[in-house]
Amino acid sequence: MRSDSLRGVALVTGGGRGIGRLIARELTHSGMQVAVSGRTAEQVEATAREIGGLGLTGDVSRREDVERWVAETERELGPIELLVANAGIGGPDEPTWEADPARWWRTFEVNVLGVHLSCRAVIPGMLGRGRGRIVITGSGAAYLPGSRSTAYPASKAAAWRYGETLARELEGRVGVFVISPGLVRTDMTEGRFPEDAPWTPPELAPRLVRVLASGRADALAGRYLHAEHDDIEDLIRRADEILAEDLNAIRLRR
Repeated sequence: MRSDSLRGVALVTGGGRGIGRLIARELTHSGMQVAVSGRTAEQVEATAREIGGLGLTGDVSRREDVERWVAETERELGPIELLVANAGIGGPDEPTWEADPARWWRTFEVNVLGVHLSCRAVIPGMLGRGRGRIVITGSGAAYLPGSRSTAYPASKAAAWRYGETLARELEGRVGVFVISPGLVRTDMTEGRFPEDAPWTPPELAPRLVRVLASGRADALAGRYLHAEHDDIEDLIRRADEILAEDLNAIRLRR
């Protein structure tokens, strides 16, 4: 895959571990200054030290925390050019009718409200400067059959629809992308899938985010992009066809 040299500032929510941490590393190695946020101070600070970036602790579902993250990032590093709305949690494992409603709803607070609060906090600045990109970490659970718990797939379906619609609202001004990173071994997936599951190489999602951050794929804003199953360079070359034929979209057709 082509190497993209990047500049500017990125904020990666849920950047203290898992896919978020890998994305933060990739963006740093590509030339960006990166702030990472999360609830666990030890993880966030460890990632920030590793990448020479900024660590921010708090709860992505709390408006005051998210707005503080954005203000601190822009004060310490500069205007945010890229938001990676990556923070997410799994849902309850017990049957839906037995799950505590507060725990069930908490999945939506992080996976959907957290995405919204992060986006709304950075969009005004991006619009004012006339540039910016947003990448939302989605999931195949949003549309693939086979799930046996309701909270996580339903929340990811909501996040996907949110991102697709936001891309239309911001068309031509701020690029919005929803990506599926594939099935990556992380703390969240550990123990939930068999050893012979179709695991995705962990470097693929960070590489995809790097390409999206470069601006070369801006024509694909609002499209569904899978880190493993989509060849982003091929999609960039075929952008005119994809737009004309409405390809790389997850929706029922009229």
